[in-house]
Amino acid sequence: MTPAINTAKKAGIVFNIHQYEHDPAHQSFGLEAAEKLNVAEGRVFKTLVVSLDNKSLAVGVVPVSSMLNMKLIAKAAGAKSAEMADKRLVEKTTGYVLGGVSPLGQKKRLATFIDVSAEQYPTLYVSAGRRGLEIELRAKDLQDLTGAKITALCL
Repeated sequence: MTPAINTAKKAGIVFNIHQYEHDPAHQSFGLEAAEKLNVAEGRVFKTLVVSLDNKSLAVGVVPVSSMLNMKLIAKAAGAKSAEMADKRLVEKTTGYVLGGVSPLGQKKRLATFIDVSAEQYPTLYVSAGRRGLEIELRAKDLQDLTGAKITALCL
């Protein structure tokens, strides 16, 4: 059980857990999840932590088939700039290792932004808190549990 799964259970939402054998040699954790779970890449979302104005951290949840646009997440967060956060800081702040960072159950709750494309699917997949483990849930439930804003994050 991961903090992400515990968060979903405690909230009483409907969700499913999907597990697969993670290949450490795979180049993309998110694309690997889509391939191994046989799910469209647009429905599997990666959790990216960014540094805003070199002052605070925020989370962008975007399809694994897309790139997070730094200008769009900075604008959504009311910041001037955004860049990928330092790996060690991400792991320390969220309590998760890279490739297994979940938007749910983080040690420190960060401002979270979900790409608007999440709303087109009945459910989406995000990391459940470790490599090889995904949680499937409704975008609205993810938004409610993280306090996220749904906005355009990809071009």
